[in-house]
Parts: sequence; C-alpha cells; structure tokens
Amino acid sequence: MDNNFNIGVFDSGVGGTTVLKEILNALPNENILYYGDSGNSPYGEKSLEVLQNLCLKIMDFFMKNRCKAVVIACNTATAASLDIIHQKYNIPVIGVINPGAISAINTSSTKNIGVLSTPFTAKSNAYANAIRKIDKNIRVYQEGCSELCPMIENDWESYKNGDEILKKHIAVFPKCVDTIILGCTHYPIIRKDVSRIFNKNIVDPAKETTLELQKTLKELNLLNSSKEKGKLEFFVSGDIEKFKKVAEKFLEINISNIYKVEK
Repeated sequence: MDNNFNIGVFDSGVGGTTVLKEILNALPNENILYYGDSGNSPYGEKSLEVLQNLCLKIMDFFMKNRCKAVVIACNTATAASLDIIHQKYNIPVIGVINPGAISAINTSSTKNIGVLSTPFTAKSNAYANAIRKIDKNIRVYQEGCSELCPMIENDWESYKNGDEILKKHIAVFPKCVDTIILGCTHYPIIRKDVSRIFNKNIVDPAKETTLELQKTLKELNLLNSSKEKGKLEFFVSGDIEKFKKVAEKFLEINISNIYKVEK
C-alpha cells in the first residue's frame, strides 16, 4: 500500500463534511476523496439490505480509486455496514459510532446519555450497544429524527419550524441526561441551534473519529509523506449545486473539484 494513496470519506450527503473538516485540519497533506450519496439520501429510513448495497458500491468506487483507508462519515451507514465492510475489504475502515460513544462516556457525569440520530441508527441500538460494552451502568436514550437530514440537505435556515422540531425531539430525553451525542453527521451543521435548546454537553463524534484515523495511519506507516497540501475531490450522486452550496458554507472553502456520479 502506497502512503500517498487517497483517503475515502463518505456519507449519505453533505453531513459527512463535519467529519471531513476535522480530517482536513488534522491531516492537511492527505489526498481525500469525498463521496456524498445525496442521490440516495436520506439513509435513515432505508432497509438494512439497501444500505449495505449502497455502502459496498461506494467502497468499490474507493478501491478503484486507490484508497488506502476509508472513513464512514455517517452514523446510519456505520451501523448498517461497518461489519460487512470489514469482512470484504482489507484496508482500514473507520466508523463514527465507537469514537462517539467513547467521547460521550468520558463527558457524562450523570451516566445518562441521549442520542439524536436517524430512525435507522436509533432502531439499530448501535450507540447503546457500543456504550454498554464499555460501561453497563450508563443509561442511553435514543431519539430517531426523520425530518432533520432532509432539512439540512435542503438549507436548514430556509425552514421556519427548525427550532420547533428540535425542541420536540430533545424534549423526549429525561432531565437527568447531561450529554447528547449528535448521532448523525449532518447534525453538527446545526450545532448552534441544538445548543440553544440543550445547554449541557454536546458530543460531536467527528473529532474522535479523526483521532482514530490519524492513529491508525500512523501505526500502519500510511501517513502521507508529502509536505504539500493534499488534493481534495468531491463525488456527488445528487444535485451538485445544492451540495456545493451547503458544503462550501460549512467548510469555508471554494469547491472546484466536484464530479457527478451515478446513484
């Protein structure tokens, strides 16, 4: 494996840019391919079989394009496909759930953690299982939010009822919850809105996921040896202009290398 090969990062759409932003800051010399599968979004209400097929298709794309490691920058995709991907491919593949679970455990003092996620992630108990493997005494409350991903993909600020919907979902958690995991990579894009409603601890798994990626690449001697800034390319299966508008605003960069792929 060549250490100058690419890192693949994928999500159901623009949400994974929250993870991408952390990777760009931590590993500026790496070449990165970002795959936003917005043509098949939202992932959160699809079946396990459909999700796995979508994820395997994206993995095949990364393998054809010389990727040395992959980050599944999507909680739903991580819950649905991380295990099967580990079985089928022999490169490092990192999901966002375990890093997020560890961060929440280290943050919560009441041992009561809430998870805002897609319906699929909530039903899969992915976070509850990951947390209880580490600490069985922690109570985990999961809330599946079907509306948030589509609203964020389509310009959150254009919706007048955003706060009302957030309040409805956050109100489900009991008062003893002192930590909420943003259990969908789209949600850090609206972190300020969440923090206005929930003024305790908010965990974004992106930072911990990036640290795990950095550690894995170092251990395998796969860190890019170049001293120059890495190349960043985007591949989008949905509306390129809509994706670009949200991604540029969040990443605070101009995106030029962006390509349409079949959904």
